[in-house]
Amino acid sequence: MSPGELYQRKLTSARTAAGQVKSGDWIDYGVGASHPVAFDQALAARAQDLREVKVRGAFTLWMPTIFQIENPGAHFCWNSWHFTAIDRKIMEMGCGFHSPMSFFELPRYYGENLDPVSVAVCQVAPMDRDGNFSFGTSPAYQAAVFAQAAIRIVEVNRNMPRTKGSSDVDLHISQVDYVIEGSHGNVAEIIADPPDDIDRQVADLIVAEIPDGACLQLGIGRMPNAVGSLIAESDLTDLGVHTETYINAFMDISKRGRINGSNKTIDRGRQVYSYVLGSRQLYDFVHENPDLMATTIDYSNDPRIIARLDNFISINNAVEIDLFGQVSAESNGLKQISGTGGYLGFVIGAYWSKGGKSIVCLASTYGRSQQRKSRVVPTLSAGTITTGHRTLTHLVVTEFGKANLKGMSTWQRAEALIGLAHPDYREDLISDAARMGIWRRSNK
Repeated sequence: MSPGELYQRKLTSARTAAGQVKSGDWIDYGVGASHPVAFDQALAARAQDLREVKVRGAFTLWMPTIFQIENPGAHFCWNSWHFTAIDRKIMEMGCGFHSPMSFFELPRYYGENLDPVSVAVCQVAPMDRDGNFSFGTSPAYQAAVFAQAAIRIVEVNRNMPRTKGSSDVDLHISQVDYVIEGSHGNVAEIIADPPDDIDRQVADLIVAEIPDGACLQLGIGRMPNAVGSLIAESDLTDLGVHTETYINAFMDISKRGRINGSNKTIDRGRQVYSYVLGSRQLYDFVHENPDLMATTIDYSNDPRIIARLDNFISINNAVEIDLFGQVSAESNGLKQISGTGGYLGFVIGAYWSKGGKSIVCLASTYGRSQQRKSRVVPTLSAGTITTGHRTLTHLVVTEFGKANLKGMSTWQRAEALIGLAHPDYREDLISDAARMGIWRRSNK
């Protein structure tokens, strides 16, 4: 039977596909812009028939319809690998929970550690003539999900970009149980806020650390985008890309001719990523782009792979850092903000890289006027999750400078980090450091 004939045989309505779900099932929605729309609406319409349906997702970009119904917690439980503002709202509703993970390990979780997936469903790009659906913006771990799901459903969206790369970023029609077509709506976009003066100051300090021929990873957020903008405007040459999330900044750097990947020791000439998040222009840019290489997260984020790339520069945001060098990049006290994501894989891999640097960047304060608080703190706030162990922290950058913590004793770390704090908080931090037994003012 030809791919087209298989497609027609498996084509069905969202209502029929959602009808396969039973009470107690585990459903997987995938990640970000690939979350299903038509299926989700049809599942919400069945809510009164269902109890204890547990749904996994990650980086939620819109409120799922299953949580817009009356009393959703009586029917559905949300489990998110990586929080956004939407995931936090679901948690506040009493229906959502965070699932801690390190992103490069996630495909293995599905194979070895999780309850079996009853139904896997996500949006995909239209089938090609060979019968393959592209996972589009989100190949990160979808292959592992579909490989062990009992029922496999794809929701085709003509607006989803077709991304090409390794063999496990596509799904063949023979591996699918049901095909549904929704409204073919616009793929969800996210645009970082424009950088402020502090972002630009931090970005200036970071760009000075990047040599020609470096291989780049940028995290998500305003500050990494500011770094990307400065790189695009710089005279840096022969840059490479090996990242988790392909963001607008990479497109801008590419269009300026700064990226050719000629110095990459593996995947030479290709920009490697496992997830796309940005504007419609970015989705058009990645669509069937031969210079880009989509991969699964256990390749893009594996520190052993990253370490093989010389002069690897990893740039990630942090929420808070304490005077011991412990970093939280995901929570503020007990409030889950995001997740560990790719932090650990890139921090470790970048330092293992020959000439590599792991850079943690943050503004020295947050909040406004009387509510302003320091992001450099004596110890991480009560309940705050430690994303990066103190021994992993390499370069730290705020608008007041940068410090290399590798090899520093506790008093040296305290002194260096207090120097990166806002001047309004330094005396209090010195007092705290002395109280904790980690203060010794040097004579430098």
